[in-house]
Amino acid sequence: MGGSGTGATTRGDGHSRLGSTLSGLAVAVGCVLFLGGFVWAALVYRPYTVPTDSMSPTVTSGERVLAQRIDGAEVRRGDVVVFTDSRWSNTPMIKRVVGVGGDKVVCCDDRGRLTLNGEAVEEPYLHPGIPGDEQTASPTEFSATVPDGHLFLLGDHRAGSQDSRVHLTEPGQGSVPRKAVTGRVDAVVWPLDGVVERPDAFAALPGGVSRPGPVVPLTWAVVAGAGLIFGGAAYGPVAAALRRTGRRGEAGAAARG
Repeated sequence: MGGSGTGATTRGDGHSRLGSTLSGLAVAVGCVLFLGGFVWAALVYRPYTVPTDSMSPTVTSGERVLAQRIDGAEVRRGDVVVFTDSRWSNTPMIKRVVGVGGDKVVCCDDRGRLTLNGEAVEEPYLHPGIPGDEQTASPTEFSATVPDGHLFLLGDHRAGSQDSRVHLTEPGQGSVPRKAVTGRVDAVVWPLDGVVERPDAFAALPGGVSRPGPVVPLTWAVVAGAGLIFGGAAYGPVAAALRRTGRRGEAGAAARG
């Protein structure tokens, strides 16, 4: 009888040691994922606060966004970018790229659409405007040819955006140099609104659209890391409580016997 009790205790201690080892490993891996995710994010992304509603409904005033740190050469049509150009403002601004070097940007065609090099572009991301009014890509008509190494930028709220259209008489016909771009908006993080999608409208054009940044795997790394940390840390108290419950049950059974 005594030998049986010793064997049960030994097995219990063995399970306890194994559980403690696994929980410690889970916490260690969790810390690597959690902290590594934040460090990776700090290297790849920079947060910005959206200053106006000119990009509504894609992003609106006061929202916090993550912009991937990129070189201007990486920018593609359809990207929502952060840039600073002294002719526009001395503060960072957020607009959408609708034309790159060599493009002829014209608005509007007979259906109120923007055209690039004669091809109409469907823009489902545009602000819906006033109910009952026919939506157009711009309330004012314009035409511009984008110089090499430059970008033509418009807000998604075309009726309320100060963008390339108001700088058409300046050098470059309202475009800004690629080197003015400091980031590409990947996600809205406050309030949590998810990833900013690349529009299909530009995918078929030469150069296509840009690839999403690593915001999704970064998020999963941080979430998984937090889960492992909390799960591993909770093992000890839970296991101890279960052992105490088991011992009380054994004691009660022995007393009844």
